[in-house]
Amino acid sequence: MTLRLGDTVPDFTQNSTEGEISLYDWAGDSWVVLFSHPADFTPVCTTELGEVAKLKPEFEKRNVKVLALSVDDVDSHKGWLGDINETQKTTVNYPILADPDKKVSDLYDMIHPNALNTLTIRTVFIIDPNKKLRLNFTYPASTGRNFDEILRVIDSLQLTDNYQVATPVNWKDGDDCVVVPSIKDPEELKAKFPKGYEEIKPYLRMTPQPNK
Repeated sequence: MTLRLGDTVPDFTQNSTEGEISLYDWAGDSWVVLFSHPADFTPVCTTELGEVAKLKPEFEKRNVKVLALSVDDVDSHKGWLGDINETQKTTVNYPILADPDKKVSDLYDMIHPNALNTLTIRTVFIIDPNKKLRLNFTYPASTGRNFDEILRVIDSLQLTDNYQVATPVNWKDGDDCVVVPSIKDPEELKAKFPKGYEEIKPYLRMTPQPNK
């Protein structure tokens, strides 16, 4: 199955290091970051899982649950957790899905034979509370993921869902935003952007972040 932005992601029930997880029930009304790994006891993924554990409070502030996946079984995962906690000086505090039957990997198109043959590629899925896919990143096996960037994207998605703005290049929380081009009426602009805006071009108008 090929998932595209805006698609409703498929539900699944699968075992994990924290027991059986049914995605929709587990997610509830939270956002979800689902991120996959080729296999247990891999070096780059060890660093990533540790970083996500350290960043979990940042995800929680944004109403985001994190969920990892690897094709190995739960016993293997639990052995790997000891290494992650030791080497990354943290405690993994979120579930890792066990996918030895590749049910979830196939549902989410995580097997790319020309890249890793039968192993899962390293992909990130950001899923909103309506179970819609809002973003996916796919990384090569040699490059560690940037979870600060993933948090930045979540900030942008949550902001732009609630205000008629977009976020420009290299935007981070607190920076100026772009007024969406569809708003043209001067009175509507005044009402929606009481802090004012700067018109650089008719289609490029900047305004202070509305919720700051």
